[in-house]
Amino acid sequence: MNDTEKVNWVLALARPQLARHNRLLQQMLKPGSDPDEGDEALRYYANHTAQIEIVRHDRTMEQIVFPVPNICEFLTRESKSRVFNTTERDEQGSKVNDFFQQTEDLYNEMKWQKKIRNNPALFWFSRHISLWGSISFNLAVFINLAVALFYPFGDDGDEGTLSPLFSVLLWIAVALCTVMLFFISKPVGIRPFLVSVILRSIYTIGLGPTLILLGAANLCNKIVFLVSFVGNRGTFTRGYRAVVMDMAFLYHVAYVLVCMLGLCVHEFFYSFLLFDLVYREETLLNVIKSVTRNGRSIILTAVLALILVYLFSIIGFLFLKDDFIMEVDRLKIKTPGSGIGEVPTVTLTSMMGACAKENCSASIPLTSPGEEEDGIERTCDTLLMCIVTVLNQGLRNGGGVGDVLRKPSKDEPLFAARVVYDLLFYFIVIIIVLNLIFGVIIDTFADLRSEKQKKEEILKTTCFICGLERDKFDNKTVSFEEHIKSEHNMWHYLYFIVLVKVKDPTEYTGPESYVAQMIVEKNLDWFPRMRAMSLVSNEGDSEQNEIRNLQERLESTMSLVKQLSGQLAELKEQMTEQRKNKQRLGFLGSNTPHVNHHMPPP
Repeated sequence: MNDTEKVNWVLALARPQLARHNRLLQQMLKPGSDPDEGDEALRYYANHTAQIEIVRHDRTMEQIVFPVPNICEFLTRESKSRVFNTTERDEQGSKVNDFFQQTEDLYNEMKWQKKIRNNPALFWFSRHISLWGSISFNLAVFINLAVALFYPFGDDGDEGTLSPLFSVLLWIAVALCTVMLFFISKPVGIRPFLVSVILRSIYTIGLGPTLILLGAANLCNKIVFLVSFVGNRGTFTRGYRAVVMDMAFLYHVAYVLVCMLGLCVHEFFYSFLLFDLVYREETLLNVIKSVTRNGRSIILTAVLALILVYLFSIIGFLFLKDDFIMEVDRLKIKTPGSGIGEVPTVTLTSMMGACAKENCSASIPLTSPGEEEDGIERTCDTLLMCIVTVLNQGLRNGGGVGDVLRKPSKDEPLFAARVVYDLLFYFIVIIIVLNLIFGVIIDTFADLRSEKQKKEEILKTTCFICGLERDKFDNKTVSFEEHIKSEHNMWHYLYFIVLVKVKDPTEYTGPESYVAQMIVEKNLDWFPRMRAMSLVSNEGDSEQNEIRNLQERLESTMSLVKQLSGQLAELKEQMTEQRKNKQRLGFLGSNTPHVNHHMPPP
């Protein structure tokens, strides 16, 4: 290292300390302030050095400036975004504990990313992982649209045919959408292009071959995505247990299997691919969590509902069996008639009855002709049928099971019991129990939404490391943005931990040895908590300013007192002189002879 590089290193490492004491020097040392004198060197070393603040055993804070290890440049944006948005707070409201537990995985990911840089193809695929995910979802949507619009295939006589005019218009649309790809951003222009190409392919080679091509393209794209995912995460380097417990990896493997089933077994399997929207959108994940988060409460409430249904079914079976009569619409089956063009219809129950007479099956029940003609069935002849009826009809009707039972006459002896039965089922099961389940789900969803909003607010207004809020930096020399970018940058703390891991212990500095020992002990007391050196210095400066003001006031008061003392001394001297003059005049008056002006003349 030559002398110029040494000087640049000294400037880069000394910049934060010097900047704390001189704002003008801070501006001069910023890259871009003086392009003619070392701007390139300042920019390089500013990008390859970082600073953090640590807390010593005696609770004093110390600022550390260190070179960023080269391996840290392999940390991906996806990992940064994932850690920043998913790190959870502990009971004290700090994210440091969860962040510290992820540092080992992040370091392993850096080493894995460094390895795959030697494989340009794998690195290129892993770098565009978000693109492969978007393509997979769009292909899944287009495939399902084609299946929904044209299935069953081959039923229409004009499938694959198109009038010459529309065929020419479709070719023009393909050409226009292709040109749009070069002038419009890819996320916006690629969808019309895919739609036009798919339609052109359907009316050129047919729907079946088009779906096969789309399914094969989606399968290949998802395999590329899976390879990119493994390349980014280094899944197989973390051991068999980590692979099995990695739910994201298992999800993408299941996605590949569904693509294979849709391509090789049946097109309807492609419909399961649409659930990828739930995985991609946090709002839909919260909808699912609103059911699963308090799943035990919901299940217990549902069990209570089943118990109540069972009790009401027993009461209905014992006392109200004749009221469980419902109208049914029997399935009509068309059979060829004897006459020309005659297609008589028979009911399914009549066919079952005929089959029973011929001993086709002993398990098919016979129905009476009256029931068959009237379309009415008894649904509570057995307790099991009574339970099924109350469960199926009672829970699905807004007024309870009373909406589907026979309407009794007021002259019947069990009319009052029937009214009580219907009202109890309505109030207990429909109003109370079902609303309990709905209330748990709605409250959970509201809590999840509030937590999401609070989490976003914390990310915007709270320091990730120390937990200080934005308002603490109001009217201070350091703004909140400067604080989280320079003083307590979360990634600088990760880089320092990586530096301690990659550096030879014999070359540790004092702060590095201290932090290395704390990392071995898994002690997080070296992280600043609700403290920042800039605030401490600001408070110290304000105290010094107050002391300086008090001193100035004291000096002015002392000078005023001195002036008043001088004036008082002069006044005292004047009073003393006047007193002496009076005494002197009095002495002279006593020596003058006294003349009696009242004596008459002789």
